[in-house]
Amino acid sequence: MTLLPVLSKVVAVDLVVVTVSALVLVGPERLRETAAELPDRLRDVAVPLVVLAVVLLVNSLIREPVTEVAWLVGVNVTPIIYGIEGDFVAWFQSLGTPAVTTLFSYAYVYGYVYVLVFPLVAYAALEDSRALRELTVAYSVNYALGLVCYVLVVAYGPRNLLGETVESLLYTQHPEFQFLTSRVNSNTNVFPSLHTSLSATVIGVAYDTRETYPWWLAVATVVGLSIIGATMYLGIHWATDVVAGLVLAAIAVTIGRRYANRQ
Repeated sequence: MTLLPVLSKVVAVDLVVVTVSALVLVGPERLRETAAELPDRLRDVAVPLVVLAVVLLVNSLIREPVTEVAWLVGVNVTPIIYGIEGDFVAWFQSLGTPAVTTLFSYAYVYGYVYVLVFPLVAYAALEDSRALRELTVAYSVNYALGLVCYVLVVAYGPRNLLGETVESLLYTQHPEFQFLTSRVNSNTNVFPSLHTSLSATVIGVAYDTRETYPWWLAVATVVGLSIIGATMYLGIHWATDVVAGLVLAAIAVTIGRRYANRQ
């Protein structure tokens, strides 16, 4: 199997899930109004959308050079993290079953795409553009500060350091996902966990819009926490990476909220 079939499957599954969520959580009437007013609403958030696009483009272009630069200027904190946590990730994995592994693997791949994409649709459907501005700015802050951290901090994930006790469960049970994750992940780019920071960011913005989309807050929390748990259970991140991701999310949501309210 190659990248294209795996990517096509992820896109197809998440397209269905996002569409169903939009019909259930946003509603057909609000979606019809959005279709007519979408150009005007996008103009309201043009600046943060362009900034997000630029940040994502820069990330995609310099992902590999960043790893090389990090070894020149960064600090290898892997021994420090292991000294703090020890075999916590190995213990966490020991609690699992094949069913749990499948659940966390799907959360890590399908759920992650879903929680990033659906709120863009849901908030574009709101006449008030504050939530969409908050989310896009928070996304940009996550990716920008995450990139800075990856330059300054070198850290191997637990599956790379503790290969004898920590399994790469995502790939042992679902090897096809390796074609996808290898395009966006690096063995030394684990601090902080962007899966954690972006999932927590979505939960934070969902909390801010809980009066408009109360059920979305519940869905975002369940899926987001599953993704955060998956990062450790699958052996990809340390608990320290998760804590750092939560701090990054708090910073991103705060900046996004202040920008949206000021506008």
